[in-house]
Amino acid sequence: MAAAAAAAAAAAAVPGGPGAAPQGLGGWLRRAYRFATDRNDFRRNLLVNLGLFAAGVWVARNLTDIDLMAPQPVP
Repeated sequence: MAAAAAAAAAAAAVPGGPGAAPQGLGGWLRRAYRFATDRNDFRRNLLVNLGLFAAGVWVARNLTDIDLMAPQPVP
């Protein structure tokens, strides 16, 4: 039992092993790319949809008072 726990702890301490934290900028970019391209990831889909919704709300709130068909003032 203790040997299995020691082996699991040693495997977790190996840099780049499964479940290890990304190392440096390259690891972060790799994780971000994998997160963005995983089609079966519920969290990614939720974040992307919430982000698109927030962007739409921002556009709707900030651009509703612009009337592009109104005559422009002559200087």
